[in-house]
Amino acid sequence: MHVYRSPEELLAKDFAQTVITIGTFDGVHKGHQTILHQLKNKSLEKRLPGVVITFDPHPREVLHPEQPIQLLNTLEERIQLFERQGIEHLVIVPFTKTFSELSAEAYVEKFLIRYFHPAVIIIGYDHHFGHDRKGDIHLLENLQQQYGYTLEEIPPQVVQQVTISSTRIRQALANGEIELANTLLGYNYSLAGTVTKGDQIGRKLGYPTANLQLDDSRKLIPAQGVYAATVQIDEEPIHLKGMLNIGYRPTFQGKELRIEIHIFNFSKNIYGHPMRIYLHAYLRPDQYFENEEALRRQMDQDKIMALQKLASFT
Repeated sequence: MHVYRSPEELLAKDFAQTVITIGTFDGVHKGHQTILHQLKNKSLEKRLPGVVITFDPHPREVLHPEQPIQLLNTLEERIQLFERQGIEHLVIVPFTKTFSELSAEAYVEKFLIRYFHPAVIIIGYDHHFGHDRKGDIHLLENLQQQYGYTLEEIPPQVVQQVTISSTRIRQALANGEIELANTLLGYNYSLAGTVTKGDQIGRKLGYPTANLQLDDSRKLIPAQGVYAATVQIDEEPIHLKGMLNIGYRPTFQGKELRIEIHIFNFSKNIYGHPMRIYLHAYLRPDQYFENEEALRRQMDQDKIMALQKLASFT
């Protein structure tokens, strides 16, 4: 897959025409994948390059900075997911205040036509663009003849599925329904970052943990609790099994939210190493225990449950 960090980079390719679709695609979930499949089919039919246009940062961060955003994917995760879907060309448009102030007509002429030379634009009925979001599918329809492209509408039921799926995924993650979230995503939700040193409490309990410092603070953190999980260290292809805790460690009067994982049958020093944790199943909520021994007994049970949940994972 070719990745372009600005539309100018694509312009250097000098494509005569393209097939394009546009969106933030946060999650690149099953609903989005239907749209990407539509793009690939039309690209093959027309024998033209298929191009996905997405934005970074998320437009809401620029237009409504007062409203914190929680992302299902970091930019790098989105790139990997697009590649997994077999996308040929991905253009990441830097979303700025200046860009957002383009009129709808200027957006079409000075952005879509100038940089992408679209033969086909694949878009949903609810897609809005340009200053104050005044541009829509009707404007694109009216400009077809002037600019020589064909407009192909994403089926309304697919657009509705995307909206519903995005909301349900966030709700599922917030409720600890990780298996439902994974089903809707079409892959295991993950958290990535760097291994940092903790308080060594897990080591005293016989369950040493690797603490994760997230790469991107905007990443949505699922519900507090204990999860069956797998781990990838240093981007190695091997995934190790473990149990993950997200919470404040109430038994020890913790003040900070921690993301820490005990990796089964593992004893290497991995401080400072990149790590990605894949969530597979929710086991129980984060909770207070009367003493360390009670917590240790529960962790013994957590391990048994985690191994059962991960039994089919190889």
